[in-house]
Amino acid sequence: MIELHFYPGTAAMVPHILLEEIGAPYRRVLVDRAVGAHKTPEYLRLNPNGLIPVLVDGDHVLYETAAIALHLCDAHPATALAPQPGNWKRARFYQWLMWLTNTLQAALIVYFYPERWMDEGHTAGAAELKRHAEGKIGVLLDMLDAELARHGQPWFGGVDYSALDAYVFTLCRWTRNFGTAPARERPCIGPYLLRMLERPAVQRVIAAEQLTAPFV
Repeated sequence: MIELHFYPGTAAMVPHILLEEIGAPYRRVLVDRAVGAHKTPEYLRLNPNGLIPVLVDGDHVLYETAAIALHLCDAHPATALAPQPGNWKRARFYQWLMWLTNTLQAALIVYFYPERWMDEGHTAGAAELKRHAEGKIGVLLDMLDAELARHGQPWFGGVDYSALDAYVFTLCRWTRNFGTAPARERPCIGPYLLRMLERPAVQRVIAAEQLTAPFV
């Protein structure tokens, strides 16, 4: 059976939502980041980066959120969580998936962990970096909003729900406590996030991860 190694509210929400949408049997394995479980020798054997999530299926171990999402899409094609390969819809799917993981998620990581890019104790530098990261994230959220406005469809990729939606939802949720302009305040993202909250798979993930309001 598939195992999803997760911690509530992290990037693991992306494959967690997808697994619920797919409906295939799986089990959750909590990696208690609060006590450093993601840095133990046992976990580092699964993911030497010490990051969450990890997907384990028999002898196969997969990390990197976008890679896990692509694998789940391709392993369960009947769910249509990604366009079929070999056309421009699939190419645009790749574009936005890579943008989400390499651009928006990367900027969010800088915002939440600015001290990782600073000498120890350089609190002023970390605060400055966090402020700049928040500004950059605001620009990126505007890009998401503009894309939703451009096509005017219910889901991020257009008419059809896809793995992109699990990713967009998770990353937008990370901004819920921003002091200025969280994702939900944008004219198209706000209603979009409410549509996501109506999906039974998302509701099950929120309940399973024991998340509390605000959800977005």
